[in-house]
Amino acid sequence: MEKLVNEVVLRTQAQAEYAAENYGHFGLNLRRYAHFTSPIRRYADLIVHRGLIRAMRLGDGGLPQEQDAAALGEIGAQISAAERRAMKAERETFDRLIAHFLADRIGATFAGHISGATRAGLFVKLDDTGADGLVPARTIGAEYFRYHEDRHALIGARSGETYRLGDRVTVRLVEAAPVAGALRFEILSEGRHTDAGRRHLRQEHAVRAHPAKQRGRMRKR
Repeated sequence: MEKLVNEVVLRTQAQAEYAAENYGHFGLNLRRYAHFTSPIRRYADLIVHRGLIRAMRLGDGGLPQEQDAAALGEIGAQISAAERRAMKAERETFDRLIAHFLADRIGATFAGHISGATRAGLFVKLDDTGADGLVPARTIGAEYFRYHEDRHALIGARSGETYRLGDRVTVRLVEAAPVAGALRFEILSEGRHTDAGRRHLRQEHAVRAHPAKQRGRMRKR
């Protein structure tokens, strides 16, 4: 449950960005917030350092007087875009290298956890390497698995068997594509057989069996 909550909270967080406006810090409950490193590692750090020099009149090297909030806002947008490009390039490089590393381990089994659930299938992150790969929905079990966004899960249409975000699983590597940086897995673990999953399944069957009746109940509310 803890892993599920952590994953969901992370997904609801807005991605950090650099801006001239001081929005504060939600997690630290601060109305005003800025951060920088010393020694300087990023251009954003340099901007903050130079801003402090100008504001506190510490000598030469401060921000030019003509560099106002509008100019800083544009710089912030450029830095944010550059950081996103760098992060994307880093992820793609990691995915290709890890796929190349695992290319000769087709058929091997790995432990991991479900890091994502979509209509296409389950994404699994491996424990030992941190690699991510896809388990296509059509390869899971001997029944149709339907994606339930509200539960972050794939649920079997007949049995109610459930694979949910954060669940521990064991998978077998079926395919590695180093150029694309993609891994495809086969899931070996059974899903959850919970009362909640079976109840959800019964509700779905009831709606499909009596759609007009269910709509009438909703209107009465």
